[in-house]
Amino acid sequence: MKKEKYTFIVLLFFIAISAFKVPEPTKTVSDFELTSTDGKIISTRNYTDAKGFVVVFTCLHCPFAKLYDERLNQLNAKYSRLHVPLLLINSSDTIMFPNESLANMVKAAKTKKYTFPYLFDPSQKVARDFNAEKTPHAFVIWKEKNQWVIKYSGAIDDNGAHPEEVKTSYVANALRDLLNNKPVAVISGRSIGCTIHYRK
Repeated sequence: MKKEKYTFIVLLFFIAISAFKVPEPTKTVSDFELTSTDGKIISTRNYTDAKGFVVVFTCLHCPFAKLYDERLNQLNAKYSRLHVPLLLINSSDTIMFPNESLANMVKAAKTKKYTFPYLFDPSQKVARDFNAEKTPHAFVIWKEKNQWVIKYSGAIDDNGAHPEEVKTSYVANALRDLLNNKPVAVISGRSIGCTIHYRK
């Protein structure tokens, strides 16, 4: 009886693992235009020198997303000067989470001293275009033939809680490959965090 119970639990575990799909990069995404916490309208079209972007979907309420504030500033400091700026986007459902307002985003951006645009996506249109699933969910997009091609989709790195113990920096590694004109070695990875709830 105990053996049968153990076998059943193991079977359920593997079913759960197989059902959890790693998000694959989509082929392309569209240019977008969103309001920033500094009151400006930010468009990807305005970055005429950009080779690509690091686009990260986040929110105010997710504990896991909050772990990455300093690392996002570091990524932007390193790669924006190489013409790959970082854009942070909040696409949370403001009906389900009323505190995910632009006013609260403004406060957060000042408190956390963001060095990059923090953008508000109240319609969730941009998140849908990217197929963003979690907060945080990072994407590296690259300009190819006047299109933005997703080259990486997933986690920022492999250790949210302990940055000093990070062994693999997925976003940084993807950017290293792209800036050296090499194919991205790891194109996707499981993004861990809070689920983005889409309005129907």
